[in-house]
Amino acid sequence: MSTPTDQLRLLVLGANGRLGRALMRLYAPRHRVTGWTRQQLNLTKTSAIPDLLRAAEFDLLINAAGLTSVDQCETDTEIARLTNLDAPQLMAQACAERGARFIHVSTDYVFAGDGNQLLTEDDAPAPLNEYGRTKLAGEQAVLAACPSALVARVSWLFGPDKKSFPDTVIEDALCKPVVLAVNDKWSCPTYSDDLAQWIETLFVHHPETSGIIHLCNSGHASWQEYGQRALEIAEELGLPLQAKKVTGHSMHGFEKFKAIRPPFTAMSTAHFTAITGVTPRHWEDAIRQHLVRQFGPPD
Repeated sequence: MSTPTDQLRLLVLGANGRLGRALMRLYAPRHRVTGWTRQQLNLTKTSAIPDLLRAAEFDLLINAAGLTSVDQCETDTEIARLTNLDAPQLMAQACAERGARFIHVSTDYVFAGDGNQLLTEDDAPAPLNEYGRTKLAGEQAVLAACPSALVARVSWLFGPDKKSFPDTVIEDALCKPVVLAVNDKWSCPTYSDDLAQWIETLFVHHPETSGIIHLCNSGHASWQEYGQRALEIAEELGLPLQAKKVTGHSMHGFEKFKAIRPPFTAMSTAHFTAITGVTPRHWEDAIRQHLVRQFGPPD
């Protein structure tokens, strides 16, 4: 069932999400890509998943779908389990049955985040909330059902296909005198276009790679530092900001949060670099490229 590398048949689940859209956009020129949204495959309707996947044609399945709202997972625990655990397990089983490759996207929220060192794939996960618990259980179920699968943990995704944190900060700063962001939670902002390229490097040039891998831009920041850098770049681009500073506040006692957040989940990508020879660029370089594309003068 294998096809030439440049004609891989890819099926992307979650094709309407931020990462899914980036995968579709970047892979379409080089691969035979099909994208499924919730309309084609609803993760909560697990009984339909095996037959849907058996009828589909693909050499590689990339699951970029799931319930990523941390607070919704805390309250809608059944939906969180179906989408983040049961559905990925069924996908892994389908790939194992047909000998297809499977890449499943997970999260830094599988960690407790109680340290201050970059987290590696060998560090023990200890999730603090239902989102992290269901994603961790999903990782374990995927690798048990399909040992050749690749589980990519990612963090703080931003990109051009859907509005993300830096865009929201700038949007607020254009019309508000004060912009707030959490100052006691740290992770690695990750550019969706970079992530799509790293994933492609793995499945094209290192198809034997399996297990867990951390994929994110280098460097880490608090939400406040992340937002502040976005405003500094926006100001350089000449945007008429009302607020030029991001005011920090603690995530503790923040009324909007229903779920506990892990404080420090910045991940090391040394394993990825050892496999591929690729060192992810710093998140500040990536966010500059993103914001120049979004708000800079046309080429």
